[in-house]
Amino acid sequence: MFLFLLVAIIFVNTMEERRVFDALRAKLVGLGLSFRKLFWLSGVLSFFLSGVLDNLTTALVMGAVVMALGRSSPKFVMLACISTVVAANAGGAFIPFGDITTLMVWQKGKIEFFEFFVLFVPSILNWLVPAAIMSFAIPNESPAPTEDKGTMKPGGAAVVTLFAATIITAISFKNFLHLPSAMGMMLGLGYLQIYSYFLTRTGHKRRSEELVLDSFKQFERVEWDTLLFFFGIIFAVGGLGVMGYLDLVSTVLYQDLGATAANTILGLLSAVVDNIPLMFAVLTMDPDMSHGQWLLITLTCGVGGSILSIGSAAGVALMGQARGAYTFSGHLKWAWAIALGYFAAIGAHMVINAHHFQQVAG
Repeated sequence: MFLFLLVAIIFVNTMEERRVFDALRAKLVGLGLSFRKLFWLSGVLSFFLSGVLDNLTTALVMGAVVMALGRSSPKFVMLACISTVVAANAGGAFIPFGDITTLMVWQKGKIEFFEFFVLFVPSILNWLVPAAIMSFAIPNESPAPTEDKGTMKPGGAAVVTLFAATIITAISFKNFLHLPSAMGMMLGLGYLQIYSYFLTRTGHKRRSEELVLDSFKQFERVEWDTLLFFFGIIFAVGGLGVMGYLDLVSTVLYQDLGATAANTILGLLSAVVDNIPLMFAVLTMDPDMSHGQWLLITLTCGVGGSILSIGSAAGVALMGQARGAYTFSGHLKWAWAIALGYFAAIGAHMVINAHHFQQVAG
């Protein structure tokens, strides 16, 4: 998982260096949409981008778009930021590599790659319900025109294509060759290194600084403290498992309360406690659950953090980026609507994927 995340972060850093996200922001800013249309467009893009990038990067990119257009309407910025956080968290819940929690479940072999996609409808409902409610509060106005002319550096589109090829390679390694998906990601890193070498050589020949791509600098920009944080959390939870505390918790939650109630409670708890240690604790406890229940805990841990702004990395990062414009108290006012989406997602999963609750997990 460490190597998988490392390669993904390097690709995101490289796309940022090639100004891929700046170009996306400039494109959206130049569309001349009303606040209400921009609200829905930013939510849809956040939902689908999160599955490819991650909820943190998606929230920051779309948050920049929202703030670029909403300077004249603080109410729009607040509501659009809330929608962006909810959509970014929901978008990663139905793709194996869309979130750390889904990646952990996939790597553990509890759910196969294509089984995650049955969570698409519950995930999109988790965002659509609060978004539909909040949309009525969006000002019926249009933002002032802007002159943002962000352009992508040469090679940006190729880096995006190589990232897609890397994800396909990782999936193929896991599903067809029965090798760790991290090996496929590392091979994809080789794609990037080879491409950057030839792009840099071309840049030197043409004496064009814009063409030069030093991929090793993208290693330097990796947030190692974040990766080490994940390692530390997993190490600590593993220690609790060795000492027997997780067995006690498993007995109380999964035997006394039942799997559905336990998974729902853990999802709500992820709004206060980070979802990574919660998911690793469940995987360490390894309760005897059906496929449907493993899908349920994947869903609830993935989207439960949206209820509070501090419940996910996306919310915390966006509060830092949009200081004063997106706040804990502003998000809290709409927690009830987000909670409705949370329970609607659970209900939809239990109805649509009822047959999975009879299947025994691997």
